[in-house]
Order: sequence, then C-alpha cells, then structure tokens
Amino acid sequence: MPPPGAIAVPRPLRPAAFKCGPAAGGAGDDTMGRALGTLGCLLLLLPLLPAVPGSPHRLRRQPRPGGRLSGSQAADTACKNRPLDLVFIIDSSRSVRPEEFEKVKIFLSEMIDTLDIGETTTRVAVMNYASTVKVEFPLRTYFDKASMKEAISHIEPLSAGTMTGLAIQTAMEEVFTEEMGTRPASFNIPKVVIVVTDGRPQDQVQDVAASAQTAGIEIYAVGVDRADMQSLRTMASEPLDEHVFYVETYGVIEKLTSKFRETFCAANVCALGTHDCEHVCVSNGESYLCDCYEGYALNSDKRTCSAVDMCEPGRHDCDQICMSNNGSYVCECYEGYTLNPDKKTCSGAITSSLITTEESCKCEAIAALQDSVTSHLEALSTKYILFLT
Repeated sequence: MPPPGAIAVPRPLRPAAFKCGPAAGGAGDDTMGRALGTLGCLLLLLPLLPAVPGSPHRLRRQPRPGGRLSGSQAADTACKNRPLDLVFIIDSSRSVRPEEFEKVKIFLSEMIDTLDIGETTTRVAVMNYASTVKVEFPLRTYFDKASMKEAISHIEPLSAGTMTGLAIQTAMEEVFTEEMGTRPASFNIPKVVIVVTDGRPQDQVQDVAASAQTAGIEIYAVGVDRADMQSLRTMASEPLDEHVFYVETYGVIEKLTSKFRETFCAANVCALGTHDCEHVCVSNGESYLCDCYEGYALNSDKRTCSAVDMCEPGRHDCDQICMSNNGSYVCECYEGYTLNPDKKTCSGAITSSLITTEESCKCEAIAALQDSVTSHLEALSTKYILFLT
C-alpha cells in the first residue's frame, strides 16, 4: 500500500507476465474459457502493438473546417517552399578546419530537409571551392533527399585559397544551364545561390556578382567567423538585410536553417486558418481569394456568401416548373403532366384510367337498367299508339 497522500502508480506490464489461452480465461477448457482467455490476451497486448500506417494510433485529430492549426501542424501543411533551382557554394579553403567543414555539410543536409526536393519542385546543386572550383553535383543529378544527403556526406575539402568570384562565375556559366538541369526561363523558376564562406575573397567579386544578378540569379551570402562583411555585402542581392547573414562560428551555422525556411516559405494562408472567408478559401500564392459553395454567390465584400435563386432564367433546366430549395432547386410539372425519370422533363398525363372490377359491375348494372327502362318505354309507347288507333 502506498503511504497516505501518495499516488499509486501501476507497475508496467511485461510481455513475459502475460498469460494467454484457456488458463487466462479461468478454469477448464470449455469454449467460453478459451474465448475469454484469447480476448484477455489481445486486450493486454493491444497497448504494445506498434502503430501502423492507417491505424487509429497514428491518426491525428484534424482541425475543423475554418479552425486554426497548432504551430507544428501549421508549419507542416501551410509552409511549403516555392520551386527553386538552388545552388549551394561552400568554401573549403585552408582556413576552414575539417570539423568546421563537417558542420557545413550538416547545415546543407538540414537545409535539404526543409525543402520540397523533386524534379518538378526544388532542384539542388552543390559546388565546392577554394583556389579551384568543383561541381560536386549539378541540378539534374538528384531528385530525392536521401541520395542528395548521401552525396553531401562524401564531399571533401579542397584546402587552398578563397576564389569566391571564380565560384560564382562557374555557377553562372556551367551550372545554371539547361544541359545541367536548370529549367527554361519560360518556367519562371527562381535561380538562387547561397554562398557560405569564412574569409575574404582573393579575387574580384563585385563585377561577377553583378553579372550573375543581371542574369536573374539571386545571391545569399552567409559569413562565418572571420568572414569579411564588406565582401558579403558586395556579392549579395538587394535588399542586403534579407540576403546577408552572419554567424559567429560554424558550430551555430545550423541556426540559419529556420531563417532560410522562412525566406523560401510560400505561406498558405488558407491552411493557416487566418483568412476570413465564410465558405471557401482559395490560396493564391502568398495571398488568397474567397469563393462560395454551389448555389451561393459571393457578396460585394468578397468574403461572405448569399444563396442565389436557382430558379432564375438560365440557372435551371426544368421543363415546366422550377421550385427553389435553399440554394438548389427541384423540377415539377403542370397539372395533367408527370415528371419523367430524369427529374427535369414532363410528359402528358394518361387521361384514361383503369376501372376496378367493382366499378365495372356498377357500370354494367347501370347499363342493364337503362336498357330495361328503354324497353319498357318502347312497349308503353307501342300500346299507346295501338289504343289510339
């Protein structure tokens, strides 16, 4: 017994302590005992069963229509990066120690985890530079995260010089080409470069960066530790406060992952539940439009909906009569007509009706009476004429 005021915590059940079969159901081997034993065993084992896809253990409560999502759900469903042709250019010069270079590779892998990688979504290339430039893999090589991260794990530093301008020039001339996987300009896919460096470029960066930006390449500059801030600002796209990042050490470079996620995120306002549409929210890039269910029309405020008269000319397809019914309608027919199975058209009603046996007998009796009366009248008429004669 627990001491007064203490809460009794049940000891966890161990699989070895479970008893299954007839003994668990009680004495005897009767059918009921065996059934109870099996049922008890299943009930005991149920909490230990692994959750499988589609099982109730894996189901999460879905938000009600129009309701807001929790923070984690909103991040999963409402923030999906727009398609990009993205090139990472990483500095592996002598100043980057081996353990620091490993941190850069972890940063790249975590960045890839935040992106929608795929042939039709975001494509990624990685370039490695020092005094020379090496294209580790172009945009056309990998379209899944696992293969991409595996390739990154095998990248080795080059360990000499810091030719940042040459790296950007190589990206522009050799990587951002359709032969290497860049999508045609008609696709309107943004071309983006993220340069990660901890030093000062040993070549000219300003002119080549300007040429790249003129060619439609957006450049983000990430400086670490000893990186020259003026050089970062020279190579980065405008506005600089959105394209230049700095961290004190490679040990904290991973903190930039969430920042880039926000930068590349195309927020789905409809999924976030922050819209004010009465019926339907339609995502429109970073904005949204309101729409209405069938049978309703959007009001002038572009948010609320009102039921429309579906029996207005041109809205319905009834052959004869349209009856409005709360945003919908039903068809009916004029008197003497019947509604066809298509529930729209009408046919003329059958004027003759079936006569029951009882009604038929009545008709025959009336006809016989009429014949009898006619015969009597004719006989009287004959006698009367003879009498006058």
